[in-house]
Amino acid sequence: MSVPVIVCAAVFGGAAAAFLPRVAARLAVSHGTPPRSACAHCTKPFPGWVRAGAACPCTEARTGTRLLWTVVVGAFASGLLGATFGATALLLILLPAALLGVLLALIDLRCRRLPNPVVAVLAAGTVLPLSAGALLFGEAGRLGRAVVGAVLCLVAYTIIALLPGDGLGLGDVKLATVLGFVLGFAGWPALAAGLVLPHLINGPIALFLLVTRRANRRTAVPFGPALLAGALLGLAAG
Repeated sequence: MSVPVIVCAAVFGGAAAAFLPRVAARLAVSHGTPPRSACAHCTKPFPGWVRAGAACPCTEARTGTRLLWTVVVGAFASGLLGATFGATALLLILLPAALLGVLLALIDLRCRRLPNPVVAVLAAGTVLPLSAGALLFGEAGRLGRAVVGAVLCLVAYTIIALLPGDGLGLGDVKLATVLGFVLGFAGWPALAAGLVLPHLINGPIALFLLVTRRANRRTAVPFGPALLAGALLGLAAG
């Protein structure tokens, strides 16, 4: 475990995560709707996609805690990956993937949706370089395990999504497939943990919401954050 690598990864993750709120605010729209072009609170047009801090200056006072948590989560996820993989090429692939994961979690929490373009970027940023690296360095077995992990997650989560009243969407299935590839590439223990942990994470959250009457049995609880958190912990455990 290299402390400088962990610190650098955490600083990178926290600093980059500070730029995610505006992107999330623009992408957190219903299916088929173009990205939001103006602030939902003050209706002023967004001048662009890049802004550190709150999505709009008008929400800085109200969303300060949310921004802090976003930065903390980005720093924690990146630091944990740094502690797990050290100064390796795999870390360089997983750090941007972790930030995309934080972005997906923010969007899912806002509108219970995982946009296909963001999931596609996550897939391209992980599946392609991992596959190329495995073929280049003669690790066909590792690549085969990754494909098995992706197929296993695709089948398992498709079945769950088809169950009556489950609440999983196709976005969850697609994200689980991408994460299954990454977890399978990391190893069987990581894949096993990544399959189990999301349900252990989401179950108590759903129960808490029911007990506190913040949700009922028909309320759809976003599953994307649990999938991403489970994958992160699975990588660390594997």
